[in-house]
Amino acid sequence: MSPAEDNAIRTSARNGWILSTPALVILFFAASGPLLIVLIYSFLTPGQHGNVVWDFSTNGWVGILWSKDIFSEEWMLADAHLAIFWRSLWLSLMTTAFTFLVGFPTAWFIATRPPKERALWLFLITIPFWTNLLIRTYAINEVLRKEGLMNTVLMGLGITDSPIEVLYTQTAIFIGMTYVYLPLMVLPLFAAIDRFDMKLLEAGYDLYASRMQVLRRVILPIVKPGIIAGSILVFVPSLGAYVTPRVLGGGKQMMIGNFIELQFLQGKNWPLGAALSMLLLVIVMVALLVYVRYANKGSSHG
Repeated sequence: MSPAEDNAIRTSARNGWILSTPALVILFFAASGPLLIVLIYSFLTPGQHGNVVWDFSTNGWVGILWSKDIFSEEWMLADAHLAIFWRSLWLSLMTTAFTFLVGFPTAWFIATRPPKERALWLFLITIPFWTNLLIRTYAINEVLRKEGLMNTVLMGLGITDSPIEVLYTQTAIFIGMTYVYLPLMVLPLFAAIDRFDMKLLEAGYDLYASRMQVLRRVILPIVKPGIIAGSILVFVPSLGAYVTPRVLGGGKQMMIGNFIELQFLQGKNWPLGAALSMLLLVIVMVALLVYVRYANKGSSHG
């Protein structure tokens, strides 16, 4: 490479950094800045009426798994916190798994329709995004409550004699999150299946493979990037969900998002709330790193 070409490349790179500087500054102050403030707050001391006292303390991070007895002031394992973490993780995983079980055949059905019909089906899938999340959650509330649509239909058909108590349970939260996040699973799956070469199915059947073998050894490995992307898109917001557990759980089935809100408002323990927020961020980052790793592995094999 000649000196002139090398100088031109350096100049182009320098101009690129100069042009991107305003965007990088905005990104830092709009995204990294608030996160840095939350991180700093997690290592401070709670104030008496909220806010923080600027004295270094690790009690916010210790309080994630341990709580201090109000009488003896001894630290003990925070069983309630662990129950909230487990409930959040379990419901998020169940929501992800069930949205996949429902979303995969739905995406396959849409991808195998004629091109003119696909637009209509995709339009129907995206319609819920036009409505506010709170309104959609209250709609599920109206379906699941004692005098709601579900109990009215079940009692009208004679399946049950009395209303089923579903609202304000983990089942209600699971149903609500599945309904809310199902489109986030269907759309990536559709994008992956739409690129699938259907001739591979014929090749599998010509080699005397059963339907289950074709699904397990041909279809799923090829559409795996869509499965991983859809799982991440569902798992991440489910883990930090606030509105759906608050409305359908009624405060009885608290998840991490509600627990963080409780620490900042009623609990007046901002360092613990900040530490919980950073913990949730770390979990999300780990999930994204796993997605990137498997996506890169799938593309390299492809």
